Amino acid sequence: MAFELLRLDDIRLSFGGTPLLTGANLSVGGGDRICLVGRNGSGKSTLLKIAAGLVEPDSGEVFRHPGARISYLPQEPDMGGHATVLDYVLDGLGPTEDSGAGRAILGVFGLSGDEDPASLSGGEARRAAIARALAADPDVLLIDEPTNHLDLPAIEWLEAELKSRRGAIVMISHDRQFLEQLSRITVWLDRGRTHRLERGFQAFEAWRDELIEIEEAERHKLDRKIEREQQWMHGGVTARRKRNVRRVANLHALRSDRREQRHQPGSVRMESVEANASGKLVAEAKGVSKAFDGRPIVTDLDLRIMRGDRLGIVGPNGAGKTTLISLLTGALSPDSGSIRLGTGLEMVTLDQRREALNPEWTVAEALTGGRGDQVIIAGRARHVASYMKDFLFQPEQTRSPLKVLSGGERGRLMLARALAKPSNLLVLDEPTNDLDLETLDLLEELLADYQGTVLLVSHDRSFLDRVVTSVLAAEGDGTWTEYAGGYADMLAQRRGRELARTDRERAKPAAKSEAAAESGSGSATPTAPPRKLSFKDKHALETLPGRIAGLESEIAALGAKLADPELFRKDAKAFSTTSARLATAEAELAEAEEQWLTLELRREELEGKA
Repeated sequence: MAFELLRLDDIRLSFGGTPLLTGANLSVGGGDRICLVGRNGSGKSTLLKIAAGLVEPDSGEVFRHPGARISYLPQEPDMGGHATVLDYVLDGLGPTEDSGAGRAILGVFGLSGDEDPASLSGGEARRAAIARALAADPDVLLIDEPTNHLDLPAIEWLEAELKSRRGAIVMISHDRQFLEQLSRITVWLDRGRTHRLERGFQAFEAWRDELIEIEEAERHKLDRKIEREQQWMHGGVTARRKRNVRRVANLHALRSDRREQRHQPGSVRMESVEANASGKLVAEAKGVSKAFDGRPIVTDLDLRIMRGDRLGIVGPNGAGKTTLISLLTGALSPDSGSIRLGTGLEMVTLDQRREALNPEWTVAEALTGGRGDQVIIAGRARHVASYMKDFLFQPEQTRSPLKVLSGGERGRLMLARALAKPSNLLVLDEPTNDLDLETLDLLEELLADYQGTVLLVSHDRSFLDRVVTSVLAAEGDGTWTEYAGGYADMLAQRRGRELARTDRERAKPAAKSEAAAESGSGSATPTAPPRKLSFKDKHALETLPGRIAGLESEIAALGAKLADPELFRKDAKAFSTTSARLATAEAELAEAEEQWLTLELRREELEGKA
């Protein structure tokens, strides 16, 4: 391991008598890239605060190297007491440190530094907090959910910036791709204790499942041992009491160990209530345009959404994703063009801002609407406490006000409310915010089995890849383009189109030079143009139609394969390979058609002069 900069040994902490950390360890060396993972409420943020010196543990040792600079990015930054954003950023620097880096990072994020912190949106506040944490170029960077409220360009910039840094990083995030790109060590915080794997997040889930299997096997052995000892006791311990006192004591110790074992926390049980199927057509946009204050949000959009589609909508903050959703669901009228909605639609919306939640409500009131203690699920009444358990709420939280819930608990509550309602159209606006990885897995499974239609706005690239069948991406100036497949497939298709465009642009000067050479351009006495096609051109004219037909057939076959909604779930690798080949084939077809057209025009010109 590299030179140790930060170490937490046997950290223990309880809140209100309930143990949260019961022997957690963390060791950070120079240049380490550590992801800290665990369930919501497991104590990840608290452990990071202890590392940053913001929380004192009940017991345990905390070592911070005297010469190490440690920066901390909290999940919810507090900017109180600062007149401007720049003041907040510079306040995180030491007296001799240069303020230029902080100003530069704010500029990258589109902030001048003169903004009033109280007026910032969630995304802007997150950008300012990142600028403060990065400005000092720390030896150890502790970051808690850095991608929350960031759009995709900002996430990708942050990934690239962190990759270029030499300091150590300890990160908490629900963004799988972010963790996979950056981590080289995984620390799993489970029931108060930490487990360390000297590999990145890609290896975490298989390793975690293996540890759980080993634990279950050990628990089964302990149960069998207790059972044997109990049988021995009932078989005549009284007659042998004096010589077997130790064995009786051992049995009591085994029972005590069994009671004190902390079981794996339960899993969220998600089950959507589906309404009757909608019509085959869900929504159709024809020539739709919308602008605000002269700024185009949507320009001449043509889009058809069919029953069972899972459409992901991506774009930078401010691109108009929420406006687009409002147009497609009929909540907003276009300036021009038309929106046609299908029949029998039962829509349920999950709002990322949690605006539907009154902070003074109790958890029970939020689920029942304040009407008694029953929740109607699929036409059947369930007690609210029973339904809460499906989403990992404890019975004592029934009367807890929403304002005391964590971000992850509020996210689970919104899911519980949304999934209790009958629907055949789910509109999910950033549903992954604050959810732990296990809950995200279950949400992905639910959406995979959902028979209705899904409109999903998300900045979580891995979640998009696992859920959607196509992506509608903002291209700028109100232009939106639909791509088959998930986010990675969209990037592959964009690259294919860019390569094809680059090849065409490179071919134009070459064609001009060839034409100039053939015509004797630049000579004192120009020669006559050729009276017939070269052998190479004739061969190309003869073979290109067959190549074009072959590519068209291949593209049709690839498109039909991608149209299978089960393909991604059954074979994600085949889906990605097929999508990449489709993008390449489309680029090759465009190039072949342009080449054939150029040669055909030249042939007609020469024959006309003959």
